[in-house]
Amino acid sequence: MIRFKIILFLCFAVFTACKTKYATKEFKNSQLPASPNYKNLESWAAHPEKNDSIIDVFYTTKKENLKADVFYIYPTLLTSEKNDAWNSDVFDENQNNKVKNIAIKFQASAWANAGRIYSPLYRQVHYRSFYEPYTSNGGIRAGEIAYDDIRRAFVYYLNNFNNGRPIIIAGHSQGAYHCKTLLKEFFDSKELQNQLVAAYLPGTRVDAKEFKTIHALKNPKETKGYLSWNTFRLKKKPKRGKHPAHFSWKKNQYVTNPINWDESRTASIQEHKGLLFYDKKIYPNSVHIEIDDGLLWSSVPRGIKGNLILKLIRNYHFGDVNIFWKDISENAKMRVESFYNLSKN
Repeated sequence: MIRFKIILFLCFAVFTACKTKYATKEFKNSQLPASPNYKNLESWAAHPEKNDSIIDVFYTTKKENLKADVFYIYPTLLTSEKNDAWNSDVFDENQNNKVKNIAIKFQASAWANAGRIYSPLYRQVHYRSFYEPYTSNGGIRAGEIAYDDIRRAFVYYLNNFNNGRPIIIAGHSQGAYHCKTLLKEFFDSKELQNQLVAAYLPGTRVDAKEFKTIHALKNPKETKGYLSWNTFRLKKKPKRGKHPAHFSWKKNQYVTNPINWDESRTASIQEHKGLLFYDKKIYPNSVHIEIDDGLLWSSVPRGIKGNLILKLIRNYHFGDVNIFWKDISENAKMRVESFYNLSKN
C-alpha cells in the first residue's frame, strides 16, 4: 500500500500540474520559513557524517574510501494545491520525510557508488511557481530564496568538506534547474570546472548554448560536462497545451542517451541495466528508448507490479532517474574512474 501511494503521489504531481487551481497568497519576505544553517547536520537531507540507513544501505564501498563527492539537489516535493506557501519549511518533519523517502532513497542513491552524497535541505519553491500566473506573482522571488539556500550550502561544502576532491553535480526537475545556476556561478569557465566529474541534469531543459565551457558529454567516460534528458512514454507524444516540455524544452537542447551514454538515438531493452522500483528491487531489461524531437521516449517498464498506471500516463518525468537508476549508478562510477585516470596523464 505504501509503495502504491508513492507511485500515485509522483504521478499525480505530473498529471495534474496544468489542470489544478492552487491556493496562493502575496509573496512576503516576512512570511518566509526560517532559513537552514548548514553548520548543523539537521540541515542536510544526506551527509556522509550522518548515520542514515536510508542512503547508507546503497553504499557498496565504505564512504571514506569513495574518491569523489556528489552534491545532489532534490526535485519539487511541495505540491499540495491547498498549501499556499511559496517556499517549503526545512523544519517540517512531514516534508523532510518526503525528501528522504522519495528523493534520497530512489534518486540520490543512484550516485552512492560514485561518491559521498551531500544533499542540503532547502526552501524549495511550491510546484505552482512554475506556471503562470503564479510565476510572475511570487514564483520568481521564491526561486531566488531556494537558490540562495543551495548556494550557501554549496559554499559551506566547499569550505569545509571538499578538500579538492572531484565533484559530481546531480539534481532532478527543480533540483536540476538550480544545478544549472550553480554550474554557471561556480564552474563554467572557472577553475572549479577542473574538479567537475559530470553534471547530471535530468528533468529540466538545458539549452545547447546554456554554458560557455561546460559541454554535453557524448561518450560514457567523458568528464567535465553535463548530461540531460526528459522522459515521456514512447508512442504517446504529449498533446499540445498539456505539458510545456514538449513545446519549449525540446528546442535547441542535447538529449543524453541514459543507457548507452553515447550519441546513439536508441537503446534496446537488452541494454537497459536496471530500473529501481518502489519495492527496492532492480529490474534490468525493463525498457527500451528512442530519442526524437528533443525528448527521450521510453517504453512502458515491463516486469514490475502496477505498470498499468504507467500505461495510462504520457509524462514519465517522475521516473527520469528511477527508470535508469542502475545505468546512472554504473556510469557515474565509470566517470569517476575515468576522471582519475585522465588526471594521472
